[in-house]
Amino acid sequence: MAHKVLVVDDAAFMRMMLKDILNKNGYQVIGEAENGFKAIEKYRELNPDIVTMDITMPELDGIAAVKQIRIFDPNARILMCSAMGQQGMVVDAIQAGAKDFIVKPFKADRVLEAVSRALT
Repeated sequence: MAHKVLVVDDAAFMRMMLKDILNKNGYQVIGEAENGFKAIEKYRELNPDIVTMDITMPELDGIAAVKQIRIFDPNARILMCSAMGQQGMVVDAIQAGAKDFIVKPFKADRVLEAVSRALT
């Protein structure tokens, strides 16, 4: 059975790129969210195996969303997505409980490697 993924990014184009990479490689994208509040709501509703989470989003950022999701599910597997130049935020994200990070623009092999590692 395919692993279930929740894709969180405020940019629809980025969500589409990630969905395309994941779907073509045997993962099942079961939901999307465009901000941290929606990410928390969808996580509770869908119970994904893994989440890709953008750091910088309106309303509630990715780091705050990671903290909230991990209160709800301490075993949540979350990968942070960051643009170049956000390395300081990546450290904060890892401390908040993220398993790894993927740098934008996405490279399919790096996305798949991070997802695979986080699921083992």
